[in-house]
Amino acid sequence: MRKHPVIIQGGMGAGVSSWRLAHAVSERGELGVVSGTALETILARRLEDGDNGGHMRRALDHFPFKAMAERVWTNYYVAGGKTELASYKKIELYTKDPSRQVQELSMVSNFVEVWLAHEGHSKPVGINYLEKVQMPHLPSIYGAMLAGVDYVLMGAGIPLKIPGVLDKFANHEAATYPLYVGGQQGEEVLLSLDPREFMECEVGPLKRPIFLAIVASNTLATTLVKKANGRVDGFIIEGPTAGGHNAPPRGKLQLTDAGEALYGERDIVDLAKIAELGLPFWLAGGYGSAAKVQEALDAGADGVQVGTAFAFCEESGLREDYKRQLLREAAAGMVTVFSDPVASPTGFPFKTALLDNTNTVKELYEARPRICDVGHLRESLRNEAGEVVYRCAAEPQSIYISKGGKVEDTEGKKCLCNGLLANVGLQQIRAGKNEERGLVTAGDDLKEIATFLAPGAVTYTAAEVLAKLRGEGVDFSAIAEIQMPESVAQ
Repeated sequence: MRKHPVIIQGGMGAGVSSWRLAHAVSERGELGVVSGTALETILARRLEDGDNGGHMRRALDHFPFKAMAERVWTNYYVAGGKTELASYKKIELYTKDPSRQVQELSMVSNFVEVWLAHEGHSKPVGINYLEKVQMPHLPSIYGAMLAGVDYVLMGAGIPLKIPGVLDKFANHEAATYPLYVGGQQGEEVLLSLDPREFMECEVGPLKRPIFLAIVASNTLATTLVKKANGRVDGFIIEGPTAGGHNAPPRGKLQLTDAGEALYGERDIVDLAKIAELGLPFWLAGGYGSAAKVQEALDAGADGVQVGTAFAFCEESGLREDYKRQLLREAAAGMVTVFSDPVASPTGFPFKTALLDNTNTVKELYEARPRICDVGHLRESLRNEAGEVVYRCAAEPQSIYISKGGKVEDTEGKKCLCNGLLANVGLQQIRAGKNEERGLVTAGDDLKEIATFLAPGAVTYTAAEVLAKLRGEGVDFSAIAEIQMPESVAQ
């Protein structure tokens, strides 16, 4: 009987890895993972759309702090849904000193997503966070733990302090997390959250989730094992062919003839050295087939993480029109994925699946008015007056420059926050116009997604993805049963 799932469904940002998708994967014995990115905005907008199906209300009814759940419901629920061209309410942007209201919304929204993914089965469920999106971490993680999340996955940074947060929250103890604040002299400012200040009733000890760090180098894996402030339970080794954010190439950034980030020998992870750490690990980026699953197992990995194949299945949160279009183009051999070295305000390369048969999304974003009203990818820094301010390279250039930014750092930047929300049909409406475009991300495996279609079919399910990944000849043991390690047993 295996201790961990072989297949981890990737935690694809801003609602693509929704509770429906994670539920469909987990109940079949592998690890379904919800995305923790922007969940406070996603829950609020689902409620403003009328809570179709009543799923949010059902989960809210199980939140342990009833008055908090009712405050969230009262603040955002619109019976029958808002009118189509009405704007969604603006959610307060996070700062180093967030209001209680936005912390409660984060706490509740993470609970809701994990609870729904868990509903009706006892198999493990995970949640994925981006280390770069630091300010919501503490209330988000606590909310997910209140729902009994089994795994926490985190990449896009060096999450040295997350294991300690998990340890503290398991006993409802106050926890801190360092927020990097730039400026003339970089520093760390501690974010803090004391669960006891939010608890409306006594709650017993929580399960301490398994923590998997998403890394792209041996050095980072070793650093986490040696210097993390708590137990690191394993790693996901993610290569540059994966979707979403990729780790930058080691050394000076060079570009291919097509303008993409160039990766070389220095970016290849030595799996033997990873194995020497004695922790389970999974391989990610280009492992969306039975043959690649077996290749990973033969290399000593415990399994694989697969994102792109699940992103286009029926249960994912991606808009249906985007799914259908890219499935058609994949079947016709016409899809393109561009690894944009400058699009993301984080500075990490970001994979974009091109829509509308364009060779680039540059023109679309040059025509889009710059606005930063979600704000998860803002950086923190001290200005000349010593105040902590927040800026994003995708916001209006004049505002960015007024905060000490350089105009050249804004060139080519795209508003990922609004683009990713548009991917799942939750785009903001401004001045009565629905103009926010999606920014679909996918790995290089996008060109292979049509292989999951049955003859004559135009769509496929998460179950069909799992069936193909578990194809004949793959040496899985005890596929239907997972024995959770003692460290996470309730």
